[in-house]
Amino acid sequence: MTISIWRYSHLLLALSTGLFLILASITGIILAFEPIQGALKPYNMVALSEVTLAETIGTLQAEYEEVLSIEVDANDFVLADVLTNDGEGKRLYIHPKTGESLGEPSPQHPIFQFTTNLHRSLFLKSAGRFFVGLVSFLLCLITITGLVLIVKRQGGISKLFSKVQKDYFELRYHVILGRLFLVPILILAATGAFLSAEKFSLLPSTLVVHERVNPDLDVDESVRLQELDIFKTISLADVRNVNFPFTPFPEDYFEVALNDKEIYIHQYTGEILSEKPYPFTFLASKLSLTLHTGQGSMLWSLVLLLASSSLLFFIYSGFVMWRKRIQNSVKFDHKNADVCSHVILVGSETGTTFGFAKLLEKALNKLGKEVLVCQLNEYKTFKKAEHLIILTATYGEGDPPTNARKFMDLLETVQQPNPLKYAVIGFGSTLYPNYCKYAIDVEKGLAATSGFEQTIPLYKIDNQFYDAFREWAIQWSKATGEHLELPAMGIKNKIPKLHEFEVVSKIEPNRDDTFLIRLKAKGNAKFQSGDLLEYRPTEDGIPRWFSIAKLGQEMLLSIKKHEFGIVSNYLDSLKPLENLKAGIKANPHFHFPKKAKEIICISNGTGIAPFLGIIAENNRKIPIHMYWGGRYKTSLEIYTPYLEHLKSAGKLKTLEVALSRTEGSNTYVQDLVKRDSQFISKSLKNGAVVMICGALRMQKDVLEILEKSTLEHLATSLCDFEAKGQLKMDCY
Repeated sequence: MTISIWRYSHLLLALSTGLFLILASITGIILAFEPIQGALKPYNMVALSEVTLAETIGTLQAEYEEVLSIEVDANDFVLADVLTNDGEGKRLYIHPKTGESLGEPSPQHPIFQFTTNLHRSLFLKSAGRFFVGLVSFLLCLITITGLVLIVKRQGGISKLFSKVQKDYFELRYHVILGRLFLVPILILAATGAFLSAEKFSLLPSTLVVHERVNPDLDVDESVRLQELDIFKTISLADVRNVNFPFTPFPEDYFEVALNDKEIYIHQYTGEILSEKPYPFTFLASKLSLTLHTGQGSMLWSLVLLLASSSLLFFIYSGFVMWRKRIQNSVKFDHKNADVCSHVILVGSETGTTFGFAKLLEKALNKLGKEVLVCQLNEYKTFKKAEHLIILTATYGEGDPPTNARKFMDLLETVQQPNPLKYAVIGFGSTLYPNYCKYAIDVEKGLAATSGFEQTIPLYKIDNQFYDAFREWAIQWSKATGEHLELPAMGIKNKIPKLHEFEVVSKIEPNRDDTFLIRLKAKGNAKFQSGDLLEYRPTEDGIPRWFSIAKLGQEMLLSIKKHEFGIVSNYLDSLKPLENLKAGIKANPHFHFPKKAKEIICISNGTGIAPFLGIIAENNRKIPIHMYWGGRYKTSLEIYTPYLEHLKSAGKLKTLEVALSRTEGSNTYVQDLVKRDSQFISKSLKNGAVVMICGALRMQKDVLEILEKSTLEHLATSLCDFEAKGQLKMDCY
């Protein structure tokens, strides 16, 4: 319940202030350029901390007929109001040591004048200022509720800056930029609210009130100002402004405003006649103005510029997220609930899991099944249901999504009239310590409830990966005898630039129907080991990807030939010197980890391909251990020349092979990983990087083994190592 309060509060506040925040962001972006423009002016000639007030007063009095005031602005430029020797009154930027005129201040540009008024009050005067202050306060609340939601999503405050789950662009960067600009936006909002409150006298007064001043009238009026000790002790860096006495009479005095106090100084004796520190509200007001406008700091102005720009993105991405949630929501069909044979229950915080539920619904409808899709919170009795399929994400620290928080209680109270066969799919990310925890809890709950029979074990899907969902569908189909054909996921794939490649050589398919093909780019195609070759056949236009091993200037691909595979059969038909056109898909997260102290490569089947190139890059000859799983002894032979070369060159330290269909040795690569799990865990602790490439099922088993091992031997979750970049995966 708590998370829904924070989410709905965040949404309501954003919707109620959205239009103004767009206006405030645009005007804030424009106004951020004003202090940057000011800071670029060439008036900061020396460090003010190296100049005393006495020096500046002396040079000004020598240079001009009369000095009326001195001011140090936010950029540490020194301004003086003077009467020139021609009797002309001027306001000048001056050199603090020589008194030389550096230029005259220019009036505020009309664009900045207009934008400032619009930003402050919407041209509505006091009413506008009040509204601006109110919205600034609401922006504080939006920022705080957003922080709570990010903390919940990431799995706790300690995980706030850990990697973010791969999701659609708007959601992912709403979180990433939200963390990055949290503090600047909160400062902008809080200072805006403070300045508005000060405008309406809602805060204690900032005025400094001095007591009556009675200067000594019997003094020597021939004393030179620059010789007064008080001025020699004041650095110009501590000065805000100095008002000179209006007359030469002893009754008049210097009014000196420093950074933390105001003092009145006798113009002939240098005696401090009155000294008053600024109240806290004055200092807070000054700091708020500086932080809100960026005056005096080009760097902070740039931060405010980016923060204001990010607000526009948050409004856009928030709208997209809200729209997706609305689009993906489903209405409970009470009529269908009584006749359906298959019930799909969904738990989703962002709505993305509903997309998979709808694909499953279409596939079941195609088989002539009556299907009901609803939220886990809507669980009830289903009169004719035979199968229950639950797709659920996990939120935060193992919590249920908002629309699933009632399910466990309902499971205890709702009695189904007929036995139900169930399957649970967990959606999550291995970046988080409580990976699919709620799905695990749901499966345990169903297993402990009478009247339920498990169809297949819990299946976990990392980062909304469609291929993993398709693999689950295959397993479920085998268990139920239904031939489930999932429709394609509506994902837009950017078409890469096509390059022409020439076939250098090709090895004929072996007993596994696996073959190697070497290609050479005819143009300027850039690629690295671990990148992907993308080929789109004209028959269906669906991209196929093959992991690349870069060997010299050539690429090596390992390809499994399928009986009805359009692309694998085409590639097998190619002869040396023939050409094909394909694209390169960069895959930087699976490149050679240059800072690794040790590398452990785990693969099966054709997943060995990128490692042949990655290991070839091991010029520092750090320890690299390879674990590979195949079917037969002959399965390894096509890779043997490359592996022997790597070992003889000292680039590959060990090679462990598992053969699943060889007499007397029916082992899988998972078995080797389990055998050496303690060694792998200790290597991770010492900075090793584990890289996995191959089948999704193999990846799933290996991750479960390593998760248990790191918890047992290191008392650390595997996701902690992934967050540090020590776990890299590229499985399909």
